[in-house]
Amino acid sequence: QVQLVESGGGLVQSGESLRLSCTASGDIFSIYVVGWYRQIPGKQRESVATHVNGRSPDYIESVKGRFTISRGDAEGTIYLQMNNLKPEDTAVYYCNAGSLRGTAVYNYWGQGTQVTVST
Repeated sequence: QVQLVESGGGLVQSGESLRLSCTASGDIFSIYVVGWYRQIPGKQRESVATHVNGRSPDYIESVKGRFTISRGDAEGTIYLQMNNLKPEDTAVYYCNAGSLRGTAVYNYWGQGTQVTVST
């Protein structure tokens, strides 16, 4: 089991920055992929950034050059640094982790944190 708790959301103005944090606990050494997703009411949840162990991170086109996903030294924290925020970045952001145990894959989600960017 892996538990994820996000923090760091809030209200900012266009052009400002925020850093989201996601604290993972439990069987963190089984995590092989981490990611940040976002969801706007009435729309499907979309992947913003993902990072598979040993590979370079992937980002959706609209956040490339502005967002950075990273993990803490102890691998128990996942960050999303968001710079030059735009109103279209407004959404609930969710932390995600994929856990591999044997041949079974488990998918875990945090509770979400609201990010609101005003003009």
